[in-house]
Amino acid sequence: MATTTDARDADIARAAAAIADPSRARVLRALLEGRALPASVLAGEAGVSASTVSGHLAKLLEAGVVRVERHGRHRYYRLTGPAVGEALEALARIAPPLPVTSLRQSTHAHALRRARTCYDHVAGALGVALMAALLERGVLEGGDGRFHPEAAEGDRLSAPGKDTTYRLTAPGRAELAAFGVDADELAGRRQLIRYCVDWTEQRHHLAGALGAALTDRLFALEWIRRGNRRRVINLTDAGRTGLERTFGVVLDA
Repeated sequence: MATTTDARDADIARAAAAIADPSRARVLRALLEGRALPASVLAGEAGVSASTVSGHLAKLLEAGVVRVERHGRHRYYRLTGPAVGEALEALARIAPPLPVTSLRQSTHAHALRRARTCYDHVAGALGVALMAALLERGVLEGGDGRFHPEAAEGDRLSAPGKDTTYRLTAPGRAELAAFGVDADELAGRRQLIRYCVDWTEQRHHLAGALGAALTDRLFALEWIRRGNRRRVINLTDAGRTGLERTFGVVLDA
């Protein structure tokens, strides 16, 4: 995409053609929050096959509106910069609203992003919100819960974290025990505190023995329930209220 500020010298038609396809527009909307997502997730967001989304991504790369980065063996796509996001937001302000369809509102990809299991612990928006709340309350210490790709050494997207050492505080140990999670009973089974770099939220969510025990407790209280799609979990009304009152977790409706 041209970087000049003079529209008379910019190839607007080329950029517009790349954005104009409905499937590519859905891909770009999925990337608007600044996340880097793999092709498989973007295919789900666009409602197309993996082979079809590859063609769309190639066109977006050629137009310069997205870029690709590698994390381990995986390729992730993100917008090339804030100017692309600003252009998409400007278009959204003048575009007519999309027709509401239940298919798009309840996609598997959207459900996975909101709340899912990552092996035996909670991930997605719910997982990172819980991690952030535990740090804010001083239950955990040692990091800020964020993925910093510019400073990462061992951390990468969609993988167990290595760069940050989180610790359970003494007040946090007591608070979790009152909630029904006894950290002393977890000692020796496996590493107590680990974290993953969440692949949709690109922040840290809690893993390890403590993450698994907290998840088990949320299921036991029926604050979360397993969804009807693989790995999807649903936050119940009791869970939304309970998490806010207990840990200060506030999630969008």
